[in-house]
Amino acid sequence: MARMKFLCDAERCIECNGCVTACKNEHEVPWGVNRRRVITLNDGEPGEKSISVACMHCTDAPCAAVCPVDCFYTTDDGIVLHDKDLCIGCGYCFYACPFGAPQFPKQAAFGDRGKMDKCTFCAGGPEPDNSAAEFEKYGRNRVAEGRLPLCAEMCSTKALLGGDGDLVSDIYRQRILKRGGRPQTWGWDKAYSS
Repeated sequence: MARMKFLCDAERCIECNGCVTACKNEHEVPWGVNRRRVITLNDGEPGEKSISVACMHCTDAPCAAVCPVDCFYTTDDGIVLHDKDLCIGCGYCFYACPFGAPQFPKQAAFGDRGKMDKCTFCAGGPEPDNSAAEFEKYGRNRVAEGRLPLCAEMCSTKALLGGDGDLVSDIYRQRILKRGGRPQTWGWDKAYSS
């Protein structure tokens, strides 16, 4: 069984926000919630890099570990989803996630912010695949249709890769070999040495 993963190639991301727009349009994500966002590391400095960030569908998801009502679950292909019917909107997952993936859908007083929302890897939720109830709560289920997440498909530079983790790793490995395997490939160094 495939383990679905995301990877953003910092050498290719041009901070166009096409992935963010594609996600919001495909799933009719509420205003104020971004299931995916582009962040810039070392902004304004030589060697700055941008990466697209969303739920990374962790193997041992910290959001699931802290949820008091066990609304998070992992599918057979490694996608971490949550059940909005079980969610109480406590926000523990928001604080536990290192990627800031779970978000409150409303900017209101605590307790009135609603059920959490997060990236679904375009895999919907616990309702029947491609049902009206699933779309209303979670958005379109592209995985059930045999497709990849739209954010990855719409990336114009193919910086954002999504799909089977082994295939994503192979693609990225080939890119590294073509680039010459520089140690600063991910862009974590402050600046490139000349």
